[in-house]
Amino acid sequence: MSAKPASATPRAPAPIRLSPREFASLHWSAIGKTSWETARILDISESTVNFHLRNACRKLQVRGRRAAVATAIRRGLLNTVTA
Repeated sequence: MSAKPASATPRAPAPIRLSPREFASLHWSAIGKTSWETARILDISESTVNFHLRNACRKLQVRGRRAAVATAIRRGLLNTVTA
């Protein structure tokens, strides 16, 4: 009896769906805006921006907004941005 090897080809990561606010919060964070600045731009509270960023981090399975931005760019969820 031979054991079956684990899948030889790596599986693609599951598609991630960011809400429009999560996307916008990540976008402005990628440009270098603080939560306070993003809140003023989006006309929401700073705590709401942080809420959306935490949700994006959870969905992307990372800790911190920089890691979330990098992962979102790598997965094609955000275009590369320049300030």
